[in-house]
Amino acid sequence: MESTGPLATSRRLLLLLLLLLLPPPTCQGLPPTQRAQDSPAVHLNNGPGQEPVMVFAFDLTKMTKASSSFELRTWDPEGVIFYGDTNPKDDWFVLGLREGRPEIQLHNHWAQLTVGAGPRLDDGKWHQVEVKIDGDSVLLRVDGEEVLRLRQVSGPLVNKSQAVMRIALGGLLFPSSNLRLPLVPALDGCLRRDTWLDKQAQISVSAPTNIRSCNVESQPGTFFPPGTHAEFNLQDIPQPHAEPWAFSLDLGLEQATGSGHLLALRTPENTSWLSLHLQDQKVVLTPWSGPGLDLPLVLGLPLQLKLGMSRVVLSHGPKTEVLALPPLGLGPLLNLWAQPQGHLFLGALPGEDSSASFCLNGLWAQGQILDMDRALSRSQDIWTHSCPQSPANGTEAPH
Repeated sequence: MESTGPLATSRRLLLLLLLLLLPPPTCQGLPPTQRAQDSPAVHLNNGPGQEPVMVFAFDLTKMTKASSSFELRTWDPEGVIFYGDTNPKDDWFVLGLREGRPEIQLHNHWAQLTVGAGPRLDDGKWHQVEVKIDGDSVLLRVDGEEVLRLRQVSGPLVNKSQAVMRIALGGLLFPSSNLRLPLVPALDGCLRRDTWLDKQAQISVSAPTNIRSCNVESQPGTFFPPGTHAEFNLQDIPQPHAEPWAFSLDLGLEQATGSGHLLALRTPENTSWLSLHLQDQKVVLTPWSGPGLDLPLVLGLPLQLKLGMSRVVLSHGPKTEVLALPPLGLGPLLNLWAQPQGHLFLGALPGEDSSASFCLNGLWAQGQILDMDRALSRSQDIWTHSCPQSPANGTEAPH
């Protein structure tokens, strides 16, 4: 029988007061409260070269902790996560990705080696990574599991000939040719919740003023913000078929806004022999002479350009337009492949006031994928292996 007297009422009031004082329940999987104070995730790619986005320096004589940890998110299968050294000639360490899996390159007085291990990390998810020096061993943990232990490859940090250790994020502090196994250093990835060695021993940190944060969700692809471009030498990409002469370009156009060039076949002297651009929700083909043609823009459908001796074919989804060429009409374009200055240009042309931004889920020449990391040149702000899930996100804020 339920009690309703003064004592029961007092108990209920006390219980209610205790409930009000308790912290609200948290859902499983949500980050703890202190995560709200974490600094923003950092984008590791500092452009097409090997320059790091941040460099830390530590006094080894004050070091009491020899481990670093962080969370990594990327769609990029190859690049440098971090580099460390006390001497770039004979005591250095690199953690990177090759074919999506972690790889360690190490060179010191105890060992010189290159070894890969662990699961693929280029799936666009956050992965927790830890690197630790334990006695003479180096340990690598991924998502809480030890995936690699290298023994007899290290010694006490206090015995190093140099008293300062440098840690560089997303790049190298020596020429990439010094690596034991060649690797494209640039990595389109995001890093957060990072701790590097012993904070008490840190003596300096340097970073460019334009370091970018990773504050949007991403998907696989290549994203060109307004005004950006990439350039390939035509002699460095798959060559046209000889008999009969034929060349094709395929673009997986996932997102597009604004107006401006998508691509052009041209020379550095600003001569465009053939170009595609966005205009009024259309894809417009402009040849080197005479009238062009256009197709309605339909996102998510492939866009293909085929060149032949007598015609140019533009296909976008189910629709196709054909531009007939006059006799020998392809002659000027053929010369682009016969000279070293013939280029495939993607995005805004030099001096163009372009508002176009677009995402490609792939770019193929002659049916072979083109890797943006191997472009002759490209803008620093291009996302080489990811796209914002909404194009507006990519244009309003840095990656």
